[in-house]
Amino acid sequence: MTSLEEILGSRQAALAGALAEATEYTDSLLAPLDDDELMRQFTPLQSPLVWDIAHIAHYEELWLVRKITGGEATDERLDDVYDAFAHSRADRGGLQLLGPEDARGFRASVRERSLDNLDRLEQAADPRLARDDYAVGLVVQHELQHAETMCQTLQAAPGLEYPLSDESPAVPMHAAGDVLVPGGPFELGTSSEPWAYDNEREAHTVDLPAFRIDVTAVTNAAYGEFIRDGGYRERRHWSDAGWEWLRDERAEAPLAWLRNGAGFMRRRFGRIEEIPAAEPVQHVCYFEAEAYARWAGRRLPSEAEWEKAATCTPQGEKLVQPWGDASHTGRANTGRARFAPSPVGAYPAGISPWGCHGMIGDVWEWTSSPFTAYPGFTAFPYREYSEVFFGGDYRVLRGGSWATHPYVARATFRNWDHPQRRQIFSGFRTALDA
Repeated sequence: MTSLEEILGSRQAALAGALAEATEYTDSLLAPLDDDELMRQFTPLQSPLVWDIAHIAHYEELWLVRKITGGEATDERLDDVYDAFAHSRADRGGLQLLGPEDARGFRASVRERSLDNLDRLEQAADPRLARDDYAVGLVVQHELQHAETMCQTLQAAPGLEYPLSDESPAVPMHAAGDVLVPGGPFELGTSSEPWAYDNEREAHTVDLPAFRIDVTAVTNAAYGEFIRDGGYRERRHWSDAGWEWLRDERAEAPLAWLRNGAGFMRRRFGRIEEIPAAEPVQHVCYFEAEAYARWAGRRLPSEAEWEKAATCTPQGEKLVQPWGDASHTGRANTGRARFAPSPVGAYPAGISPWGCHGMIGDVWEWTSSPFTAYPGFTAFPYREYSEVFFGGDYRVLRGGSWATHPYVARATFRNWDHPQRRQIFSGFRTALDA
């Protein structure tokens, strides 16, 4: 049998493998669902899952077919339906969507055309799309990010008990308290990561005062103390915007926590279960994280502080990941290894140079930083990926979650969302001026 590498050459085979890996990652998530579940819009905050399938294919066609060799659209009517900026998530369920079978057929035909173009990337009108095979990286990461969004949909789906196959986490080591990160300059962002997004660039020097930062993300047990101490009732813990959100939302605990007598249970993918005390709290918004930090006499770290604690060694070397190289195996809870955060301290091999656990994976961590451009920012390959979101109320989250694929969960990756969003797999750790 002729191998893919023999057909395409080693470089093209690796790119084809990355595309196939992303598709398999999506398909393995959606395999337990029937067509009706794929078509249903479970919540106005999320698209119907079938929209994501076809949108992923449309995006691939745009960047690996039409932008590379000027190939024609499969159907120009799809340009409107699957343009993420043309219709809000709440409205997508009312669009004339491709059904599951047609969406998969569309994806298969696009993939065939994409594979034909893997040795033609240099024909792109913008040569930056060919550099380091960036166009392929763009498409791969886009699908993997949507796979995490689809996990959010499944978690929020009422009446759906999604089948779970959790791996048992490692036995956690004791990890508590905070660590001192001395003041001084370090390099924020990246200029060398080939598939990094425009908002991660360019690397630049930031000089930070000394600070202290939690060894772990805040756990369910610690957050429960905040709740029991009246955290959701005491105005003094909340910003003006946070208190307004709290009154409107009428929240009394993280999203998916359910009142159970004097305490709480949690709903996880359709199941009601005990809340594991040692796991990082998740499904909290920025306002909740900010209020907890005030209650604890602390604050949220800036994204620069977060990245320094995650990647800068005491000698000033910048690491790719907190543990050094890029491999996540045995070092982080990413890639849906289990459909929940792991207990804090479960991955001692992933500890940062300063002694911080779990800075990659488990939960996205809110920072105090607004989403803005780095010095020298240039929008690429399109303004709508980053630039149009600068200057709003968005706050930056760092580190990835248990649902983030390792290709995306890098230490310089900048996620962002509105401060009231809770459906994302978000938690936090706190910091303090030294």
